[in-house]
Amino acid sequence: MFPYGCSKNFSSRPASVNIGAIFTFNSTIGRVAKIAIEEAVKDVNSNSSILRGTKLDLTMQDSNCSGFFGMVEALQFMETDTIAIIGPQSSVVAHIISHVANELQVPLLSFGATDPTLSSLQFPFFVRTTQSDLYQMTAVADMVNHYGWKEVIAIFIDDDYGRNGMLALEDKLSERRCKISYKVPISPGSGVNRGDIMDLLVNVAVMESRIIVLHVNPDSGFLVLSVAQYLGMMGNGYVWITTDWLSSVLDSAAPLPSETMESMQGVLALRQHTPESDRERAFFSRWKKLTGSSLGLHSYGLYAYDSVWLVAHALDAFFDQGGVISFSNDSRLHSVEGSNLHLEAMSIFDDGNLLLQNILQSNLLGLTGPIKFNSDRSLIRPAYDIINVVGTGFRRIGYWSNYSGLSVVPPEMLYERPPNRSSANQQLNSVIWPGDTLTKPRGWVFPNNGKQLKIGVPNRASYREFVSQVPGTDVFKGFCIDVFTAAVTLLPYAVPYRFISYGDGRKNPSYTELVKLITTGYFDAAVGDITIVTNRTKIVDFTQPFAASGLVVVAPFKKLNTGAWAFLRPFSARENTVSTLGRVVLIIWLFVVLIINSSYTASLTSILTVQQLFSPIKGIESLKSSDEPIGYQVGSFAEHYLEELGISKSRLVALGSPEEYARALQHGPKKGGVTAIVDELPYIEIFLSSQCKFRVVGQEFTKSGWGFAFPRDSPLAVDMSTAILQLSENGDLQRIHDKWLMRSSCGLESAEIESDQLHLKSFWGLFLICGVACFSALFIYFVQIMLRLFRTAPSESVSDGSNVSLSGHVRRLFSLLDEKEDQSHGGSKRRKVERSLSDNSKDSELGTNPRRQTEFTAGSNINSSN
Repeated sequence: MFPYGCSKNFSSRPASVNIGAIFTFNSTIGRVAKIAIEEAVKDVNSNSSILRGTKLDLTMQDSNCSGFFGMVEALQFMETDTIAIIGPQSSVVAHIISHVANELQVPLLSFGATDPTLSSLQFPFFVRTTQSDLYQMTAVADMVNHYGWKEVIAIFIDDDYGRNGMLALEDKLSERRCKISYKVPISPGSGVNRGDIMDLLVNVAVMESRIIVLHVNPDSGFLVLSVAQYLGMMGNGYVWITTDWLSSVLDSAAPLPSETMESMQGVLALRQHTPESDRERAFFSRWKKLTGSSLGLHSYGLYAYDSVWLVAHALDAFFDQGGVISFSNDSRLHSVEGSNLHLEAMSIFDDGNLLLQNILQSNLLGLTGPIKFNSDRSLIRPAYDIINVVGTGFRRIGYWSNYSGLSVVPPEMLYERPPNRSSANQQLNSVIWPGDTLTKPRGWVFPNNGKQLKIGVPNRASYREFVSQVPGTDVFKGFCIDVFTAAVTLLPYAVPYRFISYGDGRKNPSYTELVKLITTGYFDAAVGDITIVTNRTKIVDFTQPFAASGLVVVAPFKKLNTGAWAFLRPFSARENTVSTLGRVVLIIWLFVVLIINSSYTASLTSILTVQQLFSPIKGIESLKSSDEPIGYQVGSFAEHYLEELGISKSRLVALGSPEEYARALQHGPKKGGVTAIVDELPYIEIFLSSQCKFRVVGQEFTKSGWGFAFPRDSPLAVDMSTAILQLSENGDLQRIHDKWLMRSSCGLESAEIESDQLHLKSFWGLFLICGVACFSALFIYFVQIMLRLFRTAPSESVSDGSNVSLSGHVRRLFSLLDEKEDQSHGGSKRRKVERSLSDNSKDSELGTNPRRQTEFTAGSNINSSN
């Protein structure tokens, strides 16, 4: 007895065990799967090395693609002590009967249910023996991203299979910054007719995207392709990507009718990849003999065949582990005993969980390659072939694998190398697209639904040369408008649009808010003098910059005249030399005095001949270190930028026009103005063209540009960037600039440097120093002479006893002057005399020389008389 009620026991290795199979017999997958499963059971039963005496007893049920019938047939299996069920092929049926499998603990091995939401958490006894659509949608997303498309239209069957597949595609596209722009669900019932499909595709035809993903069943898929051909949607510019439903038909039902093949020319399709092997080739040969080549073999047939072998190997391991085939009746079902449903006849597989674990731990080689499950119970190494329908057949253009993405070599060759998902490594062979062209479609057009692009344009109050609205009209003009219209004319397609004013025209609007309105869908784009800054690039895409722009500082300046002391300006203070090494360096520098002299001459020449301009503001660093107010343009990003630099918001003053700029700078901080203005270079160039009292100080401290804003991943942004580059290369961009922004009056260069001429006043300081020096020397010399004159005159008058007349004083004055001159000339003579005296002292030691003494005395007398 077991907790569930009565049990039925069989020997550890019974003569036979019951397995079931449930799928739709009359379907693309079912027709092939039925033969494949039967052949697999024959092969297992004829192989003595597997199960060792136990045979598989197969019972197949036709679910007819109905969830209800599938559930009823699954319940019937439970009355026959079935240990495992192969199938179903339908995701809808799998969702329903997985609940039955959970309750009765019977493993459900599905070779065709690809719905990614059939998870092991909700359905622990559901085992997917094929690839999940999660990987197929990843392959589709990689293809879309590889070709540079950003938006797709999804046409899908409106059931669990279709809806959940699209959810997976949406997630994978989003990871690659792509999206589904329009979804087209198709009813899963058989009541869908050609007219219904035509109504749906008419709506698709007026959409912007031309990339269409078709995730349906074969019946609906061929009807969609036929109507699309009728509507001209299989021509140039369109891209059709189908999931593996199409490849299953092409593999199993070829050749198809010519009109069917004609309706799918250029279509790309996915097919589950199975590596080539001798076993696979042998089975294909056997298949042709079985079917007489009337029915082809597709990958789902191979997975169905391998599912039987998977059960056989797991069952063999189950027996080796001592597992027993036993069933118990659920006591909870006894309450409904006596009803016509006979639910009490159903039994629970007691060791179903043990068999399930052996299935999940299997590791064998099948016709589809290695059969092994990873941690999330998916088959390892998911991969797909990518085929291109051409003519009466198809050609393989590459592969996709979860290991290395897109490639032109089989995935099994890549498994031997390190994984490489870089964009440079993603490759596919050439494709023949719809319309029989090798040129990759752009993937989108402007929708042919009469809708115009709503383009927001800032209604400026100042600097209207860049963009402005003609009063009383919806017409805009200016430099930015002309650039936009010129770029649009270069596009290879027509762009319907209309400008919509943003702002009241009395003050400049917030450009950040204008950009945000693109993200909400209020505007489709924004055109104007919009600066490309980081916080804006995070929410929209910008075109190639059409104008350079960066923040600069504008401040008033004053002219420094050459002045009387201009010759001192080349010098700067020299620090005191206090160390011995410093003195050594100073001595060495004396050798370069000639170069210093030349440099001084050049510097002085520049000071005297070139007009010098002075401003206490040296650049942005000066503004950061001060506490004085700073002006900025209303609506500019400069306010936010200055705050990020640590400048207090209380110091920032919003100014709305060039006139306000001039008044604020002229008044200065002390009179309610500003010390400087921070704004973008294009505006400053316009401002300084008429205001010569101010100048740019310091360097441009940001580098950016102006661009047109579009929604994220907008293909129009890329094409407009190309058009702007063409305008730049052919010179039209410069001509538009000259038309609106060229000014002939005061400019930056003329405001900075002007020529000047030398005047006498430029040297009067130097002349003053020279004159004072000369006068001072003459005055001191005269005072010295007069003191000697008055000092010697009294002594002479006393010695000779006579009065000295005026003429005597004059003669004495000239005598002193002559004596002073002689002293300057006789200095060298005195030094010679001193040397002779030294020689005489040496001679005196040897003896007196009267002659030399006589000469010295005579010489002394001569000097005295003079």
